[in-house]
Amino acid sequence: MIQPVAESILIAAPPEVIYDLVADVARMGEWSPEATGAKKAPKVLSEGDKFTGTNKHGLARWSTQCTVLRAQRGQRFEFDVDFQAFPISRWMYEFVPDGDKTRVTETWIDRRMGSRGKLIKGLGQILIPGNREEHNRANMLQTLRKLKAEAEG
Repeated sequence: MIQPVAESILIAAPPEVIYDLVADVARMGEWSPEATGAKKAPKVLSEGDKFTGTNKHGLARWSTQCTVLRAQRGQRFEFDVDFQAFPISRWMYEFVPDGDKTRVTETWIDRRMGSRGKLIKGLGQILIPGNREEHNRANMLQTLRKLKAEAEG
């Protein structure tokens, strides 16, 4: 089993402010180099809500179906990503007060398991060749830096 990939950053803003930015999934494209946003997403997401995530890498564009697992304002935002009937990943954002700042941790968990998972991983290599953990870690660092600039700006 692949270990989760996580990155953290300290942001000089209250947890609720940063949570509101992250949980507005239609805006994710402002920070992420791969996720371009979302369609069919309520402005305020609750546990069980679904939205369509939109993504890009080079010339490739694709959509995924996402389900919110946790929506605890100022604490945790978590959702699963599926491609049709195939589980892909889980993304989590945790917001922990740290003095007058907030430690934001973004975590990616690979849910592509078993023989069906191998098929999806193979297709994924066509879209994004190479080590997915390294790729996602680099994207997470970029996303968190841009999120920090937005929240502190």
